[in-house]
Amino acid sequence: MPLAEQIENAYSGIKLNKAHYYILAMLLLGVFFDSLEQNAVGITGPVLRKYWGLTTGDIGFLNTVTFTMVALGRLLTGAIADRYGRRTLLIVNLLIFAGGSLLCALAPNYAMLAVGRGIVGFGLGGEIAVAVVMASEYFGAKQRGTAVALINVTAAGFGNMLAPAFGILVFTLFPGDDRWRWVFGLLFIPALLVIFFRRWVPETPRFLAQQGKIQEANEVISRLATGNLTQKHVEVTEYITKPDAAETTHRHMVPALAPGLEGTRLDIFRGKYLRRTIVLAIGVACSYAAQFSVLTLMTTILVASGYTVNTSLWYTLVMQSGSLVGALTAAFFARRLPRKVTLSIAAAIGLTAAGVLGAMGGSTIGMIIVCGWIFNFAVIICNTTIWVFAPENYPTRIRGFGTAFILAVGSLSGGLFPMIAGRIFDAYGLASMFAMLACLFLVIGLVIQFIRETLGQPLEEEDEAPEAAR
Repeated sequence: MPLAEQIENAYSGIKLNKAHYYILAMLLLGVFFDSLEQNAVGITGPVLRKYWGLTTGDIGFLNTVTFTMVALGRLLTGAIADRYGRRTLLIVNLLIFAGGSLLCALAPNYAMLAVGRGIVGFGLGGEIAVAVVMASEYFGAKQRGTAVALINVTAAGFGNMLAPAFGILVFTLFPGDDRWRWVFGLLFIPALLVIFFRRWVPETPRFLAQQGKIQEANEVISRLATGNLTQKHVEVTEYITKPDAAETTHRHMVPALAPGLEGTRLDIFRGKYLRRTIVLAIGVACSYAAQFSVLTLMTTILVASGYTVNTSLWYTLVMQSGSLVGALTAAFFARRLPRKVTLSIAAAIGLTAAGVLGAMGGSTIGMIIVCGWIFNFAVIICNTTIWVFAPENYPTRIRGFGTAFILAVGSLSGGLFPMIAGRIFDAYGLASMFAMLACLFLVIGLVIQFIRETLGQPLEEEDEAPEAAR
């Protein structure tokens, strides 16, 4: 029996239990604090602008530095995860992120703050990429979509929505001119706690099996079946066996991209995977560009429009509640609705919301809040569904790098566009900025039609023969 079917059968025979919930909780806690850190520039933007006399473009640049390093962190982490495993990187990436947060809190000037944001970004990138891959590899086809979607429910949903409340709390408790330092500094402590509790999370059975460590894979699955990850001894059940010779020799039937590259991570750029990579990269670039432009600049835009910092944060919190509803909606439909249908509908909704804001110029705060809520609702559905979609399009041996590459493209786009959007806002106003963002949703809706559907299909565990239809 093919390895993919063996693992799928093993997972389907195990009911969800405390072990699954513990692993998922450890992943979710990490990405929650990651999300607060991602929002830190948006929260502190107005205060930083006054503290150091910065422009909106300067605030956008901090985000550019962060997400450029997020992209680098994701690529490096993805490559390492495919070769050495996913588990160790969970702790290493969070340590890097925590150290960067501390440096930001102590930064003596704008330049050092930018350096700290770069370190934070590197850790953030690896953290989320590994979390998405691990969530996809610990669950079977029925639960996989929901498990991965819950990562973005926590990050883009709860994290984005509660970030303004976190800012309000910190600014209330520490009202000085340098109160922005506490926003960065307080995120250092919970990250260390998550690192401590993650030591019980094992390597994924899919990675172990792909490496030929069948006995270790069976041991992890057996622990999952008992619901107890901490027990020293467990009776190992043989859920999976080594694939036969025919399957093993079949793994590298696709022609190499270039001499010496056969069977490498660069397979995501060739054969049937090339189209998947291109489509997902374009989709995630547009989704992240729209999301982080609003995420980073909305509070600053409201302050520039005459509202106080705290009032602007409250308005932003209301708009960001759309992110939570959007992420929950994406998680709900992950088991029920094809990925392409979900993305198409969400893109149409986002296009409408951004188009209304662009056409009417956000003439009233009520219009900005309502359309901003709908905008966040739609963009997070797109973002979450792409997170679910990406690991489903690559086999285990290149899933880490493939997923990391897609998310890295998103990070680069999310880092670049807030700076562009900020300068467009400074030069032409809110209407022009949202008109540009509306175009991004149009591209998502069009490009996503050119990729295969994956709903309900097992994850690939070995390459298949070339398929002209895919």
